[in-house]
Amino acid sequence: MALAIILILVGLAVLIFGAKALVSGAASLARKMGVSPLVVGLTVVAFGTSAPELIVNVFSAIKGSADIAIGNVIGSNIANILLVLGVASVIVPLTVQRNTVWREIPFALLAAILVYTMGNDTLFDGSGFNSITRTDGFSLIAIFIIFMFYIFGLAKEQNGQKEEKIKMYSYPASIGYSVLGILMLFFGGKILVDNAIVLAEMAGLSEALIGLTIVAVGTSLPEMATSIVAAMHKQSDIAIGNIVGSNIFNVFWILGLTGTMLQLPFNPATNVDVLVSIGATLILFIAMFVGRRHLLERWQGAMMILFYVFYIAYLIYRG
Repeated sequence: MALAIILILVGLAVLIFGAKALVSGAASLARKMGVSPLVVGLTVVAFGTSAPELIVNVFSAIKGSADIAIGNVIGSNIANILLVLGVASVIVPLTVQRNTVWREIPFALLAAILVYTMGNDTLFDGSGFNSITRTDGFSLIAIFIIFMFYIFGLAKEQNGQKEEKIKMYSYPASIGYSVLGILMLFFGGKILVDNAIVLAEMAGLSEALIGLTIVAVGTSLPEMATSIVAAMHKQSDIAIGNIVGSNIFNVFWILGLTGTMLQLPFNPATNVDVLVSIGATLILFIAMFVGRRHLLERWQGAMMILFYVFYIAYLIYRG
């Protein structure tokens, strides 16, 4: 069991460094080809920080471990809001833009609600089997494409505003970092999923529990690092946008793509976790109007962390 835990941690480390290498190399390569920093941030960087979740889900789907695939997405989204934003806002209160409050957060809420409706075929369609089907997967990707059109429209509106600086490398170095990142993501994801399944079997734990805790928090580490550093530098837009955007990516892009690869059986027990995800997003939205308007305050962040601790305790009790 100790070896499986060590290998899971190794897999997580390889995933995180792989995502960083891919983002660095691809962003540098895109800039050398004349793509603007803003567009790079909205595409290359956004996809790169979601790459660990994507790779884990692809391997989980291939191995038929639907509980890990779905648990990874739902667990990551819960951790992103309650844990990551909670910690970031305790460090520095986070100011949230009007667009984020009225557009991106409701879009993330829609994503969580769709997981609930698509996963409960028995409840909504009278079917005898709950699953995220290939049709559901294609529908999620279609909505993701619409969201990307909105993002590019937003990029045009904000053209001329301060853009993030991107470190430049030579062409060979840029390509090398990109290839290295892809390889690290591939092997890190395989190590993580293989040993998460082994750990679940050895410890008598459900794959859903492993997916919702160890795997979910682990694949959220890039977002956590980004948001905490952004909060410390008082860059609230990056801290909040990174998390809300990641949650939208996780459902519409990652779960959507995974669903097109393989029909994912939906465990009814997962409904509690999906409802927690919906509740966490609602808490974030309501917090924008409690206390100082459009500001996530320290006490609100502390409450979110406390909610996450209670949720983890419930998961352990559930087994």
